[in-house]
Amino acid sequence: MTENDEPRGHGATPPLALPDSTVPAPSAAPGLRWGVISPGHIAGQFTATAHRATASRVVSVVSRSAQRAAEFAATHGIEHSGDSVEEMLQRGGLDAVYIASPHAQHHELARPVLEAGVPVLVEKAFALNTAQSRDLLHLARERGVFAMEAMWARFLPQYDVLRQILADGLLGEVVEVAADHGQSFPLDPAHRMYAPELGGGALLDLGVYPVSFAQMVLGDLGELAVRGDLTETGVDAYIALLARGETGGRARLSATLRARTPTEAVVSGTLGSARLSGAFFAPSTLTVTLLDGRSASVEHPGDPGDGMAYEIAEAARRITAGELESPLMSWEDTLSVMGTMDAMRAALGVVYPGEEPA
Repeated sequence: MTENDEPRGHGATPPLALPDSTVPAPSAAPGLRWGVISPGHIAGQFTATAHRATASRVVSVVSRSAQRAAEFAATHGIEHSGDSVEEMLQRGGLDAVYIASPHAQHHELARPVLEAGVPVLVEKAFALNTAQSRDLLHLARERGVFAMEAMWARFLPQYDVLRQILADGLLGEVVEVAADHGQSFPLDPAHRMYAPELGGGALLDLGVYPVSFAQMVLGDLGELAVRGDLTETGVDAYIALLARGETGGRARLSATLRARTPTEAVVSGTLGSARLSGAFFAPSTLTVTLLDGRSASVEHPGDPGDGMAYEIAEAARRITAGELESPLMSWEDTLSVMGTMDAMRAALGVVYPGEEPA
């Protein structure tokens, strides 16, 4: 036996085996007829993915610009287009509506959909703040209508495997969750990322991913310590958080719109760690490394370009079953994440138009 040989006989440590994902194939989910509001880049991804990887179809699209809606409809083979949400809802024939506008418009656009009794999937962040989020979810409860934040990462297979690993105690007691999300956006006061009136800043667009990830692992976050820098337009350019989860572990999170960062997430426990490598919120690789030296990885199954199919399929399954929310991104989860982000913004003094105290 050489020094690099490992014993193979009786008593040898078995190789690390990770659980299989329990997430059903998106193509197996029921097909819904979707309406899309605000046909920008993310709506294009949603529509193309739905048509390519699920049984759902987008059948109507609405924009403030009728021409833009018509062009989007022509690109994606959508039957109806227009510039009125009310007309889209009155026409009927929809099983659900996806809202892909900037954050500041989510509350205004989601309300009439819920009032019409149509299930809604709202892009993250769910709204500008907790008050708007509570209002929408109260309305959903009152009308008995499904509503969900489109935090697509939570529905991916590698997240399912991570949740199983944590539930099984493979990592031991969780000590820390670390996650970052930074992208480079040149200073442009007219760009949505810098515009307070659109809910701009790093936190709601980028930081929501690390905050939501930490909340998924640790539960509600408390004992918040916040640091950051503002842009000349008054929104957050960089924001960092140290916090304690309700289960006891710590969170170390950051987001910035001034630099591209590794965009990784690591859960570190007393027995080992789990790393979701770049970008941690997209189809990627989950690697588990234990203190005894064993390691194993899980790769995303299928086409990494079809990551949004999993949230589309989850919504379709829940809506078809007559449920009001998904346990993978529950209403309590959305309110918890939004409450943390409200507190983070307050610590830096970031206030959006309409939020000013009377």
